[in-house]
Amino acid sequence: MRTLGLLLLLLISLVPAKAETLITSLSNHRVLINSNYTGTQIAVFGAIERDAQTVARATGFDVVVTVRGPRQFLTVREKERLGPVWINQEQQKFPTAPSYLGVLTSRPIAEITSDQLRQRQKVGLEAIVNSTDFTPQRNGADRPFREALYRLKAQEGLYLEDERGVTFLTPDIFRAGIPLPATAPPGNYEVDVTLFADTVILARTSTNFELVKTGFEEQVGAVARDWSLFYGLATAVIAIFFGWLANVIFRRD
Repeated sequence: MRTLGLLLLLLISLVPAKAETLITSLSNHRVLINSNYTGTQIAVFGAIERDAQTVARATGFDVVVTVRGPRQFLTVREKERLGPVWINQEQQKFPTAPSYLGVLTSRPIAEITSDQLRQRQKVGLEAIVNSTDFTPQRNGADRPFREALYRLKAQEGLYLEDERGVTFLTPDIFRAGIPLPATAPPGNYEVDVTLFADTVILARTSTNFELVKTGFEEQVGAVARDWSLFYGLATAVIAIFFGWLANVIFRRD
């Protein structure tokens, strides 16, 4: 029995204690989208707690905040011009691409950690887009499609990386603002916060928030989703009616 107790104490001593603990909170966990919605920003607040025996680090901390929107199935196609028309050539499918992807850091990400760790832990926008689980790899043939997806999403303001997006208010308290443009799709958004020091990951925490349609837009969306046939017929009838009405009003005798 004594031998078993000594063995347990030895195993406990071999487990490294977590010197730093990361605590985070969001300014809002639910954003309502209505007809006047033009975009907003959600603030992430974080605090770094250290146990009594931990000595202060001389180099300070770094933080990376990664935000992923609802997953969606995307297909990127290569187009080639043939005379007056454009035709589709090769294509690449992205079965689970985030509809929104934002990375906010306290410093340029190349200064926070090594390239090997970024690729292995999927830290940073480039590492996420080029990861093996973002889309099936094809011996380099998929790379132009990844770059095209990145470029198109960035133009819409849905893929972004801000190297000064995290601000330390004190050595142990930080804040980051997550920009959400009007084009950000509704759904659940995952927020991952990673704490670094000396290019090493010390702690991680996750939370989430939700974009929700409300009012008339939400009701129309619910009808279109749950009563698709009725919605399609009603839309066709309304289009025909307004077409007939316009013809009557502007008809020349």
